[in-house]
Amino acid sequence: MSARADFVLRGVLAAIILAASVVSSAATAAERSAALARAQQMILVIAPDWDSSTASLRRFERHDGQWQAVSLPQPVVIGKSGAAWGLGLHAPQRGPQKREGDGRAPAGMFAIGEAFGYAPSLATALEYQAMTASDYCIDVSDSPLYNRIVDAGQVGARAIAGSTEPMRRDLHADGDPRYKLGFVIAHNAQRKPGGGSCIFAHLWKNADSATAGCTAMSEAVMRDLLGWLDPARQPLFVLLPRAEYLRLRQAWRLPHADDPALH
Repeated sequence: MSARADFVLRGVLAAIILAASVVSSAATAAERSAALARAQQMILVIAPDWDSSTASLRRFERHDGQWQAVSLPQPVVIGKSGAAWGLGLHAPQRGPQKREGDGRAPAGMFAIGEAFGYAPSLATALEYQAMTASDYCIDVSDSPLYNRIVDAGQVGARAIAGSTEPMRRDLHADGDPRYKLGFVIAHNAQRKPGGGSCIFAHLWKNADSATAGCTAMSEAVMRDLLGWLDPARQPLFVLLPRAEYLRLRQAWRLPHADDPALH
């Protein structure tokens, strides 16, 4: 098996497979709690409300059992329609639910997968894969490859038919740089049809351009994240509207975010 084929089978979604074992129907509250207890890094994204397309991102590390901020709040953009509950490491919640094509970013707690980008290599502890012109993320709900990044050279042109997510957007979308740097957010690990797919953190077009459901930021913020994230420290990605963050902060043992937008 080639290195590329091996990546197709296990690469970007390796951490998502781990997440799937936690969010399966048989998962218990104790198992979810254990996943949080293991985490030593957290990316916390807080939006003003469910319908906001802007948010604030901050990095935290756990030392001696306590979360400590290691960055100032940074502006990010999320889904053009705001956010909705995703499928991640958290228990099901009441409220808007993420659906394919709804323009909402998944809210909740998620594992972090591999990094990806246009360059041959990248300075990050995350597993990194350089994308090629034949790499696509499958956003077709009834595809057996739904919510996976695949290489058309390995799976065939018919397998990527209908997908709107080429991973080399610079080559397929008039030089679009947004996937130049990014990493996978492990939403819908179980690949529930219609549950939402291809959720990444990636570069923004600009601070005023929301996404189709991802979390986007400046290149400087992304490079800081990629240089900081360490899979050995079981990092988590948490995105919540302000009211949900305040409601769940104690139960989920989330960091205290000293962001004026929260008060």
